[in-house]
Amino acid sequence: MQVSTISAKFTLENCTAQQFDQHIDGLAGLLHACVKAGASISFIQPFDIAAAKAFWQSKVRPGLVAGTRSVLIARVGDIVAGSVQLDCDTPPNQPHRAEVAKLLVHPDFRRQGLAKKLMMALEELARVKNRSLITLDTRTGDNAEPLYTALGYKTVGTIPGFAKDPFTDTFDATTIMYKQL
Repeated sequence: MQVSTISAKFTLENCTAQQFDQHIDGLAGLLHACVKAGASISFIQPFDIAAAKAFWQSKVRPGLVAGTRSVLIARVGDIVAGSVQLDCDTPPNQPHRAEVAKLLVHPDFRRQGLAKKLMMALEELARVKNRSLITLDTRTGDNAEPLYTALGYKTVGTIPGFAKDPFTDTFDATTIMYKQL
């Protein structure tokens, strides 16, 4: 397990498939808290902890085991405070590209620079994996959009009515972004 200190408070780990099970409950709690706080990350209310755990086990674990997905975890002691994934499961004609998936920061740990540090670590990992183009999408107008812009991501455009709002029956636009490393 590679562990590094990213501030006096947080440690960052590149979680291996062998270590994944020890973090599953913390990751499920993180996802559940973010969705409950209104994050537009593929889930809508009602959303319980069992559904959060199932997501990590059925959608993330296979890629981690296959080596096509990396999971970075930020912790405060034993608490999972944040996470981000680098998805390198691209077609044969896109071996240079990766996608950011599920940048999550627990509501209790927001506004402390953790999202930025997770993204910087993700970009470094992408370089190590010889990926020179990173893509992502984010709900248009969310707090993450200016963060990505500040980190050098360029907006390609927006898609209206892309995803259902986590709490209402409305549909939100998404902004498509990229960065060349």
